[in-house]
Amino acid sequence: MARILGNLVFGFVLLVAMGQALADFNFYRDMVCYWGPRNLAVWNNGTNLALNLNNASGCGIKTRKQFMFGSVEMQIKLVQGNSAGTVTTYYVSSTGDKHDEIDFEFLGNVSGQPYIVHTNIWARGRIINRWSAYIIYRGRWLIDSIPIRLFRNYQKYGVAYPNQQAMKAYSSIWNGDSWATQGGRVKIDWKRAPFAARYQQVNLRTCPWDSQGSTSQCSANNPANWWTAPAYSRLNYAQQGQLMWVRNKYMIYDYCRDSKRFKGAMPPECSLPLY
Repeated sequence: MARILGNLVFGFVLLVAMGQALADFNFYRDMVCYWGPRNLAVWNNGTNLALNLNNASGCGIKTRKQFMFGSVEMQIKLVQGNSAGTVTTYYVSSTGDKHDEIDFEFLGNVSGQPYIVHTNIWARGRIINRWSAYIIYRGRWLIDSIPIRLFRNYQKYGVAYPNQQAMKAYSSIWNGDSWATQGGRVKIDWKRAPFAARYQQVNLRTCPWDSQGSTSQCSANNPANWWTAPAYSRLNYAQQGQLMWVRNKYMIYDYCRDSKRFKGAMPPECSLPLY
């Protein structure tokens, strides 16, 4: 997932095959477990890990350092088999009452059925009510480098935008069977517990933030700050085609098409260019 100066481009990596992790990541150095430590497993000298869910607790991890801009990449093997009721999340967030947040929520399903992924955006402590949902087929669809959503910076039109606060990256697995699968109609089958989400090839290419001075340093337009290059502020023609392909083939909910929800008063960005 990339947090970019101009626009927010959502991407994700989902692989079945678990290979060699990147050598420059170490969980013990770079991340910490903030919830459910008994349900965390780490192996291969800190390069591979798993978050587990049972009827006692889920599990959550986060980066030790905050950052401004860059990318946080990881390969996640989602819960296999009947994953109904489980929610695996992958997001970046600041802290405080007026926090910013960019979410991926993977909603489990019954055996043989695809996952559904929600993307949500928070800015200044409130959800912008701008979530979209997509179907993904477990273990078959690679989203690596393919944009599945673009949220443009339209602050000049009064649209809140999460680009002012330092964030940490988080991931978690938890019990969402009150709402996650078919509106909560399908519950978790605890006889199949524990449910595991496995992680490898975590790559933190971010600009560390430790004070307000870091903001100007991280946003400076220079070769070291690769995220300031024009290629990362817009989609090229090929990426635009990929995005439209994803939207046409896999999107199952788009708030900009939900006139009933907004009673005809659609959010301002819905009438502005998508790219």
